[in-house]
Amino acid sequence: MSDELQRIMAIDDPYLLLREVTTRLADAQQEVTELARLRRRVVQDLHAQGLSYAQIAAKAGLSRGRIHQIRHTGPAPEGAFLGSGAVTVATPLRRDDERGRTVVAVDDVSSGKRLEDLARSYGLAVTSEHVPVSGEIDLNRDGLVVVCGPRMSQDMWNTYAQDPVLRWEKAEDGPWTVVDRLADTVHRSGQDSDPARPYDIGYLGRLPRPDGKGLLLAIAGIHTQGSLGVVQLLASELNSLWGQVGDRRFSTLVGVEYDPETSEPRSVELVCPLYRHDEETAG
Repeated sequence: MSDELQRIMAIDDPYLLLREVTTRLADAQQEVTELARLRRRVVQDLHAQGLSYAQIAAKAGLSRGRIHQIRHTGPAPEGAFLGSGAVTVATPLRRDDERGRTVVAVDDVSSGKRLEDLARSYGLAVTSEHVPVSGEIDLNRDGLVVVCGPRMSQDMWNTYAQDPVLRWEKAEDGPWTVVDRLADTVHRSGQDSDPARPYDIGYLGRLPRPDGKGLLLAIAGIHTQGSLGVVQLLASELNSLWGQVGDRRFSTLVGVEYDPETSEPRSVELVCPLYRHDEETAG
């Protein structure tokens, strides 16, 4: 019996006991989920290296059937791309100056909800919150997925500024763009082109927290359709993305063709490499 369990069992106050047991159960369930994810990942990695299930079983002291079961059941390893155990999805609030009130954009709501559903499908516990109109948000937390561009939050502007390859800039004619410094290319939204077309650019990156003690996942579009496109890419290509960058620092850009009536993505594709920041910084 663990010391923590003994401590909880010794509580006399029934209400405090109920609260402590509930909290501990939630923590334990998240831990079990992450251990199962890690176990499946180890088996998949060993199998990918050329070992048979029988060889893995023999070395691990388990049956071949058990190893095969582990490989095909439980939470998928690529879920760790979004976070470990629990994630918080933050989407921005906006100021409606005409009506003098705070609102949420429909596309931001859709992006947040789809991210939450995606995280839950990988066995992650999910909470949601908003980046206030002031743009102030505590980024020094584990498991943050923030859907917010640099122009809406100084805190996020500072975070995006740590990207060694992709830089947010305002063009001389006014619209926001993203500059690929390695390719010497400027990416801009089709909404801001002449003639305008239903095309946007989305940013996806894992960047350092301000306290330097962890990373957060950052998503933004030049317009809201870009964020929706990034979420669609995550939903369809998470395994591939995880295989290429794992839980390391990176960034990339997504080109999004969308329905002009509904803003729904029609097609999404990477328009630059998946830049791994450890490699780019070293280079």
